[in-house]
Amino acid sequence: MNIGQVAKLSGLSSKMIRHYESLGLIKPKGRSAAGYRIFNDFDLSQLQFIYQARMLGFSLEQIGQLLQLWKQEDRASIDVKLLAEQHIKALDRKIESMQKMKLTLEALVEKCPASEDPHCPILQSLSMDGTSGIDF
Repeated sequence: MNIGQVAKLSGLSSKMIRHYESLGLIKPKGRSAAGYRIFNDFDLSQLQFIYQARMLGFSLEQIGQLLQLWKQEDRASIDVKLLAEQHIKALDRKIESMQKMKLTLEALVEKCPASEDPHCPILQSLSMDGTSGIDF
């Protein structure tokens, strides 16, 4: 398969596939006489794996680790579980931070008079030097 075909089947763009190759996440099995990348079914499986892992928010570093574990038949499932649990903890921290952001923004929106008055608590909070502005 060429890069266009594998892109269509994997749900990734050709540009992202080249990026993943440059990072060493995938290594196409060869090149055509004209120098074009040639992908096989295993390459496609790896790209689909990467796509699914990205949809779950795993970092590229974590995806590299997961790919290595996936390729190892003698892997310990605890290694996979620990990596997933670390990711869950990171997601929990991000969710908590985003909830705080949302509450802060909701409070600022509530204070905004939404009138012809030029004073806006949203802009005032954003322009603070950090000493008395938005705090998470």
